[in-house]
Amino acid sequence: MALKKDKQKVLGEVFDDARIKTFLENEPYGGANADYHVLEKAYRGMKAENFATFVEFFQAEGRDINATNSAGQTLLQVVQEHRLAEEYIAILKAAGAK
Repeated sequence: MALKKDKQKVLGEVFDDARIKTFLENEPYGGANADYHVLEKAYRGMKAENFATFVEFFQAEGRDINATNSAGQTLLQVVQEHRLAEEYIAILKAAGAK
């Protein structure tokens, strides 16, 4: 007997400004830095063009683009190790990430 998946894969999800802003509301778990947490969630969940818009909203709220994870790394430092992250790296650097 085969089991069916309970969720369908969503392709082509629309990321309007309202949807992008919902990523700012993500709550960290454990002792994670809230700013790093939302940056990472946005990076992992958005195309580069949407991530650029997210970073604008993120900075407009006065949040820290150089927030660190539990290992003391900024998102830029983490993303620089990903081979297909050129666009994200450029977005973070343009926003002042170190």
